[in-house]
This record gives sequence, structure tokens and C-alpha cells, in this order.
Amino acid sequence: MVAEMVLDELYGIILDRKKNPVEGSYTRLLFDKGLDEILKKVGEECTEVILAAKNGKKDEVVYEIADLTYHILVLMAALDVTPDDVRKELQKRRR
Repeated sequence: MVAEMVLDELYGIILDRKKNPVEGSYTRLLFDKGLDEILKKVGEECTEVILAAKNGKKDEVVYEIADLTYHILVLMAALDVTPDDVRKELQKRRR
């Protein structure tokens, strides 16, 4: 699936930035500030998704979901949770 590949690729980039910080990188900034900052951003992005959905504008919803997805992937990388871990959990729930 293309979406799965994009998420895996983005997660890989995030992991690389975690291991090999790039000066001026927003991802590096999040890792440098730590888990509390990452969690704060996830919360903010959740709220922005909700507000965009309430506005009923699909393009805004897509934009905010993309932001939330990025921050969730950063959180996952910070906690050593892989996309495969999440896929396996979702597979278990299909039963």
C-alpha cells in the first residue's frame, strides 16, 4: 500500500533524525526538548484536527491529520514503538 510506504518512510526519516540530528531540524528540536514537548504537540495537533473537522473543510482536516500523524510518529520513535507494532495491534483487533 502506498500510504503504508509513506508512513514507513517518514518514520524512517524521523528515526534517522533521532540518531543523526540535523542542525535546524524541527524533528531534532522535538527530540531535544523531550517527551513533554512531543506530548504537548500531539495534544495541540489533536485539537486542531477536531477544530478543522468542526469547520467541515476537508482540505483543513487533511492538513491537520497530516500534522498529527507526523507528531504521533515522532512520539512513537521517542518511545521505540514501530509502525509494525501498531499494525500488529490493529490486526489483533480485526478478529
